[in-house]
Amino acid sequence: MSLHAVHVPTREELIRATANKPVSKTLKLAFAALAAIGAIVFIIGAVRGEDRAWLALMFNWLFFTIIASAGVAFAAVQRLTTARWSRPVIRFIEGYVAWLPVAFVLLLVILFFSGSHIFTWAGREAIHTPQKAIYLDPTFFKLRGVVLFGLMTFFYCWFVYRSVRLDVGVTPEESTASGWAKGMRAKMRASFGEERRELHSTHSILGKIAVVVCLMFGWFWPVLIWDYSMTISLHFQQTMYGWQVFMGGFLVMMMSFQAMQYFWRRHLGAYDLITDSHLHDVGKLCFAFTAFWGYLTFSQFLVIWYGNMPEETHWPRLRLSDPWIGLSTAVVILSFVIPFFTLLSKAAKLYAPVMLTVALCSATGIWIHRYLEIYPSVYGEAAHLPFGLWEVGVGLGMLGLFGLVYTSFMDAFPKVRVFLMTSKYRDEVQVPVDPKTMEPLPAHE
Repeated sequence: MSLHAVHVPTREELIRATANKPVSKTLKLAFAALAAIGAIVFIIGAVRGEDRAWLALMFNWLFFTIIASAGVAFAAVQRLTTARWSRPVIRFIEGYVAWLPVAFVLLLVILFFSGSHIFTWAGREAIHTPQKAIYLDPTFFKLRGVVLFGLMTFFYCWFVYRSVRLDVGVTPEESTASGWAKGMRAKMRASFGEERRELHSTHSILGKIAVVVCLMFGWFWPVLIWDYSMTISLHFQQTMYGWQVFMGGFLVMMMSFQAMQYFWRRHLGAYDLITDSHLHDVGKLCFAFTAFWGYLTFSQFLVIWYGNMPEETHWPRLRLSDPWIGLSTAVVILSFVIPFFTLLSKAAKLYAPVMLTVALCSATGIWIHRYLEIYPSVYGEAAHLPFGLWEVGVGLGMLGLFGLVYTSFMDAFPKVRVFLMTSKYRDEVQVPVDPKTMEPLPAHE
């Protein structure tokens, strides 16, 4: 026997290793409790007319929604590159798609009920620039958000639906599967055809949807960030702003991906399936995107500094003044200094306590960054830091709601890509074929 022989699990072994292992009810109850507390805090604040309750909803919406959409975009990249290494683990972040329909509803609440609590130009601050007045016209502003994020939600959900359908089609109904998706699973199985044809037809359609998913992530998020973050400072504009913000969300997605690998590895007992190689690969990506986020952040600051244009310089100057400077410093330390220098080590990427601490630091730093994107633009040179019940309460509520919908999704569908890991035709996707004739396509296609 070869010293490098690797056991490839059969479909039955894989199903046996991952099926009927739902998330504990205690964890789901904890998430539900956090979601309820957050909802109560927000409702009390909204009834009282507290600006900070709405502002907390806005920056937490940005934080969690960018992460969720980044997870699906990364899964789409795996399809575009026909990646094999991620097949056992990519479902862990495909599950983030469950947040997007919830986020769409929350966005409607923000757009149609927040009034001027978030967007100061919607009644409290005059718009003197004709071009900005057109761009921020209330009807155009709301329509833009509904259309862009609505399209994003539709295509991201469609992508994950087609991906999940392959695995549902070849796995039996789990006795512990969530009941809310029973009809959806039955529909997937009823329309499932011959395995080889399903492989190629699904691979083909996923390739097309993946292109749309990635383009939407790169094009739509800058617009949404201009609208829901940058324009809150009415007189600030900066071309790198959108990229710097959504790549921060992408960084947290990678960190959370690593945390999910540790969680599901232990929960499923799948140490042979989710290997140290997976942990090391994602750990390297965490390091790479930490460096990239730091590069974007410093580049944005450097361009503003040497440009010395008043419409740009006031934004970082305010955040480097009291009472905001302490949090600005914390962002740099938590999201760059600690992760960058810690993840230089291979051992740190593989040792769970260190890696999870780094992930928590990075996520906390970006969460504070989302806060700093919005609050100083509203409160300016405040006498004290406006941070407390509303921000923490709503933040915990969003965390609980995110965790609840994510675990519900993961309990409803296969937790790994069973089909692509076990089908005897799985390597054929490296050579695209016409899904109708099943003949290889010419090289130029």
